[in-house]
Amino acid sequence: MDTAPLAHSLTPLVGLVGPDVPYATTVAAWPALAGGLEQELTHGAAWAYALLVITTLPPLVPNSALLVTSGVLAARGSLDIALVLCVVAGSALLGDGLLHWFGGRFRGRVSHWAARTPRRKALLGWSASQIQRHGVPFVIAVRFLPSGRLVGALGAGAVGYPLYRYLIGAGIAESIWALYSVGLGYLGSAAARGELQAIAIGCGISLLVALGSALIQLRARHGAGPGGPPGPDGDPGEQGSPPRRP
Repeated sequence: MDTAPLAHSLTPLVGLVGPDVPYATTVAAWPALAGGLEQELTHGAAWAYALLVITTLPPLVPNSALLVTSGVLAARGSLDIALVLCVVAGSALLGDGLLHWFGGRFRGRVSHWAARTPRRKALLGWSASQIQRHGVPFVIAVRFLPSGRLVGALGAGAVGYPLYRYLIGAGIAESIWALYSVGLGYLGSAAARGELQAIAIGCGISLLVALGSALIQLRARHGAGPGGPPGPDGDPGEQGSPPRRP
């Protein structure tokens, strides 16, 4: 399958979101957080799983430090790796389903929320149109872009995209995300001799991913042609006009 049209369609989201996403900030805070998290989670494995649910169910909640530490603990036998992966992916998928339902059930409120800023309105409208055009492949791909989980789910619900089809794509995306996020700590712990080395390996890989994302965003902003992302005020900027529904 030719993925070039889908990759091109993701450019507006890459350009519209960016510095307001807490991912890079969370990664930078790992060394300070992970040490205390490991000590606390080890003494209460039962509530550790509940904490994973609380931090992965809603979107835009900084949880990278917790996920990587859970992987470290699983590698050391303090937590069950299969259960950690199921809890992380399952709770995130449940959150996606709730967002989809909310977008469909409260279309008016979602539209009113989006209309508060031209940038948000353009982003949600673009996401909805791309889901109608590309379907499941877009649902999977948009999950890995900043804010993509939120706008993808709301957009799918707002346009009435079938829930079962959305959950197929979201389930695949969340499974990949859980394997990656928890796997950083798990593999890092297996390759390291101590806690600090495991955290350093996880941080290093995530920083590389964050850097790659930043480079993609910069390239999208400088290279977007007609139909590219709108300017800061929502009007067509020097890079082109705001996304339009086909």
